[in-house]
Amino acid sequence: MSYSAESATTPVVETTKVPGPERRTIGELVASLSEQFSTLVRDELQLAQVQLAEKGKRLGTGAGFLGGAAVLGLYAFGVLLAAAILGLATVLPAWLSALIVGVVLLIVAGIAALVGKKKIDASKEFQPKPQEGFKEDVDAVKRGIQK
Repeated sequence: MSYSAESATTPVVETTKVPGPERRTIGELVASLSEQFSTLVRDELQLAQVQLAEKGKRLGTGAGFLGGAAVLGLYAFGVLLAAAILGLATVLPAWLSALIVGVVLLIVAGIAALVGKKKIDASKEFQPKPQEGFKEDVDAVKRGIQK
C-alpha cells in the first residue's frame, strides 16, 4: 500500500453537498444544521471515548511498572534497615541496634504524618467550582451567537 499526497489531504469528515441549483428554505437549513451539529457532537464524543481508552491503557501500564518499582523499593529498604542494624551490632548489642533503628523510623514516620496532615488540611481550603466555568462557557457561546 503506497502513501500519496492526495490521501494526505483527504478530509476526515465528508461534507454534504446541496443537490441542484434550487434554494433551500430556512427550515431545511436549520434541520440540516441541527443534523450536522448532532453528528459532530456524536463524533466528538466517540473520539473522546477512544482517546480516554488509550490514555487508560497507558496509565495502567505505567501504574503497573510503578507498583513493581514500589515493591522492589520496599524490599531494598528492608535490606538497608537490616544492614544498618547489623552495622550498629558491631559496636552495640544487637537488640539495642534494632531498637535505635526502630525509633529513628518511628520519628521519620511521625514527621511524614504531620506533613501529610498539614497538606490535607490545606487542600480542604481549596473549593473548586466547575459550574462557574461551565456558566462562563455558555455565556461566551451566547455572546458569539448574538454577534
